[in-house]
Amino acid sequence: MTDDTLTARTEAVRDRYRSTLGTVPGGVQDRLRLAGEFGRLPTEEALAELRHIVLTGNPLGDRVQQLVHFGQLLALGRAHPARIHARGALHAGAGIADLIGVAETALITAGVPAYALGTEIIAELLPERGADAHGEGEPARL
Repeated sequence: MTDDTLTARTEAVRDRYRSTLGTVPGGVQDRLRLAGEFGRLPTEEALAELRHIVLTGNPLGDRVQQLVHFGQLLALGRAHPARIHARGALHAGAGIADLIGVAETALITAGVPAYALGTEIIAELLPERGADAHGEGEPARL
């Protein structure tokens, strides 16, 4: 395989992640680097294809699919991937209120730790409020 072919195939995998998440997560970048260095790109291509089939062919649609991922990851206590899918949900058209609803559902299904993780992640996604440090005034919108 030529370097140009390897580069094009690797970029195609990155494009799959960009389409669903709006970005390529750091862990995926690391896996792609290793796959390229050790001749294992077909594994990453197969994984990206499976993700594409499951996510884009799903009757839930992109927005709901990302919200479900966010909630499941909160319930599992998986902070880093939950952050990725919270951003993915916003990229797919969800709002902060949707993320709060998921975090509140996680409170019932997985307890206070899941809820606390969800609200922590959501707070990180809010734009800076400047002088309004106490949270008064207009709600942030993304």
